[in-house]
Amino acid sequence: MKPSNNIVRLSISLERIVFIILNLFAILNIQFLFMNIIRIESDTVGLYTNISIFTLILYLITRLFSRGFSLKKLLNYLPDIFFIILGLSVSESERIFQFYLLGRQTFILIQNLALKQHKGKLFEKLSENPPVFVLFSFLLVIFIGTLLLLLPSATSEGKITSLLGALFTSTSATCVTGLIVYDTGTHFTLFGQLIILSLIQIGGLGIMTISSAFAIMLGQKLSLKSENLIQNVVGESNKINMVILIKGIFFVTIFFEFIGAILLYFTFRSEIWTAQKAIYHAIFHSVSSFCNAGFSLYSNSFMAFRSNLNINFVITTLIIFGGIGFPVIVDIRKIISNKLKLTRLSLHSKIVLSTTVVLIILGFVGYFISEYNSEMKGFSIIDRIYASYFQSVTTRTAGFNTINNANLSRASVYISNILMFIGASPGSTGGGVKTTTFAIIIISLIAMFSGNKDVSIFQRKVAEDIIKKIMALIAASLFLLSIMIFILLLIEPFPFEKIIFESFSAFGTVGLSMGITPNLTYLGKIIIILLMYLGRVGPLTLIFAISETKIKTNYHFTEEKISIG
Repeated sequence: MKPSNNIVRLSISLERIVFIILNLFAILNIQFLFMNIIRIESDTVGLYTNISIFTLILYLITRLFSRGFSLKKLLNYLPDIFFIILGLSVSESERIFQFYLLGRQTFILIQNLALKQHKGKLFEKLSENPPVFVLFSFLLVIFIGTLLLLLPSATSEGKITSLLGALFTSTSATCVTGLIVYDTGTHFTLFGQLIILSLIQIGGLGIMTISSAFAIMLGQKLSLKSENLIQNVVGESNKINMVILIKGIFFVTIFFEFIGAILLYFTFRSEIWTAQKAIYHAIFHSVSSFCNAGFSLYSNSFMAFRSNLNINFVITTLIIFGGIGFPVIVDIRKIISNKLKLTRLSLHSKIVLSTTVVLIILGFVGYFISEYNSEMKGFSIIDRIYASYFQSVTTRTAGFNTINNANLSRASVYISNILMFIGASPGSTGGGVKTTTFAIIIISLIAMFSGNKDVSIFQRKVAEDIIKKIMALIAASLFLLSIMIFILLLIEPFPFEKIIFESFSAFGTVGLSMGITPNLTYLGKIIIILLMYLGRVGPLTLIFAISETKIKTNYHFTEEKISIG
């Protein structure tokens, strides 16, 4: 039986009234989160938050039942339901809920304005030069993050956040690096930490993915250039529906971060912490791990958990899956769900998985040997195994640590620089020149020494244009690194190996440090910021952005051989 017209009108009117109230609450949240102009007692803030939660519940009920209930509607509002439960069940969670409500209502307002006034215009500039969009969108996010971190409510009482410190932290979080000049757990308030976590999530998913998802939700279409760039960014070689691709990326990200948070919760809860603190720490470190960011709420990262099997297993697993990339995860899921043989994996997946395994094993053996009588001296054999494995996984792009990197032997520093330069895989949340690049270089050397004209792997020939791009990527990366390292060596008093280590860590968006980053000069920190930014957007993106503006020629010069070597 259908509801009468009067009831429908009444429910729609109620829905609009509640929606307006929610927007007013969201505006009021700016005062509580950012401005702190009006000083209000915590009990009053708690009461206000509970009223906000009740209003959101009322809004959800009107949305779910006013035009007929459906399971699809319920699924669409799962994030709201989650934050309502979080707000009701966990004490002292006012800021988390206020932050969510502000973001939620801001997005809805922008969505409504875009649909009415700017439909189809959001990606107009993107279609002209997508690489330029990537470069400037990262800068925009870094700029916004810097402003938010400079707000008084983002810094703990008695602490001061400088402009350069805020810029450094925002860049490090957006570029999912993990290098810090302030201790994340003590210098920043809960609000400041949530800003950092948001920047990590945005940077991990990628600006192109976030922007494209935003445009699709606004009902806009992407240009062909934009679709091609997104596929290159996430490492998807085959033509695929953009909506399916982006939904898949978000689903995979949320799935791994959710499972990781649940598993980490049990360890943190066993430390006799409150449930609220355990939940928050689990979510923060799960997101930071999957996004390969390396930000930790602990001053010594996971050094206190060196012997903890759960921490070692969960963190490294999240790092590995975040580092192999979305296309590989989807490929693995297809193999498992369809009960296919591993030989049915795509060439890209085979290269990524095999290279990842080889690098982890080589790194494990290298650290186990080089640190046996150094930093790991006195460790039990099981702790040496844990620490060597953890260091091998985290060094390629994550940035967590269970041993003190400042005390690494020179052999370990050498191993670390190589692993940090290689980095993660295409389409992942990590940086570096990527595992596929490293694999193709090794295969090219083998082919050259074997006298083979073609470069082939897994019975497939590698296209010549791919090899050219790889050579360009390596050359551009080493050129940029060389210039920045040279400047750092001129202006900084620290040892050669520490400056090299810090530079490779920044460029590979790793985040491991030998302890000199907070003590760098003003110019030194700016150079590290540039390295983090260039390492995240990628030298090739910079090259493509410049080359897009050049007029391409259709003529070719006469070929002539030259002597090399």
